[in-house]
Amino acid sequence: MNELLVVRPGPLTTVQDLGRRGVAHLGVPRAGALDEPALRAANRLVGNEPGAAGLETTLGGVALRAVGAALVAVTGAPSPVRVDGRAAAWGAPVLVPDGAVVEVGAATAGVRGYLAVAGGIAVPPVLGSRSADLLAGLGPAPLAAGDRLPVGPPPPHRARPELVPLPAPPAELVLRLRLGPRADWFTAAAVARLGRDRYLVSPTGNRVGLRTEGPPVERAREGELPSEGMVVGAVQIPPDGQPVVFLADHPTTGGYPVIGVVPAADLPAAAQARPGTPVRFVPLREH
Repeated sequence: MNELLVVRPGPLTTVQDLGRRGVAHLGVPRAGALDEPALRAANRLVGNEPGAAGLETTLGGVALRAVGAALVAVTGAPSPVRVDGRAAAWGAPVLVPDGAVVEVGAATAGVRGYLAVAGGIAVPPVLGSRSADLLAGLGPAPLAAGDRLPVGPPPPHRARPELVPLPAPPAELVLRLRLGPRADWFTAAAVARLGRDRYLVSPTGNRVGLRTEGPPVERAREGELPSEGMVVGAVQIPPDGQPVVFLADHPTTGGYPVIGVVPAADLPAAAQARPGTPVRFVPLREH
């Protein structure tokens, strides 16, 4: 079996697929790629199924030595790609000869990059997924120098696109917000202001949640809720009043009130929003 040998792991590189679905009732978060369209695109470029496991990098890239020739593609946050020091394509299939090193440099925009390899990263699945879950501690640990990542058998021959268009990382993060289930824990004025106020992406966010900095959201009642179920995209308001948008490694339950839920289609942009990016919430009115 071919392998990828980790030469430089980068600040935080994890194995991710499309996550663990249908196990939240067991207390297991979904995990999976934060920018799903970017992982799907990388897999398409190398001929994999959409849910094949790849690598999610964070800001600083990764370097890997191919043990056996490998076909790879890098998407997500734009970044320089090199094979044995020579420039290679980003967002397109790249052949890495046996023994060569493919290096993904620091992201020039956005946060998270995705490297797919034909055959997928074939680490053992846990509860139906190969994804690393940093909150629950499931799946493979973040990459470390010297790790050897098994690569699965080549996928069946199929036509591969030369390019898969993806949106650029956001200069302003616009998050639609379906109000509820606990919007009544906040004053009507606070809910209205949430749609007008401006926030910034906080540097304290991670795969669990995107944290924001801005005007505190004022509550209409005191105290805390009994712990209740949480979903991806839920916007919790902790006691400091700063909205937190839950991402893939979020806990399955929580006791802070959820003012609303961001639609799944808006979350890939949240995965690519750097600290300091302006954030605007757009409350949706149901008719």
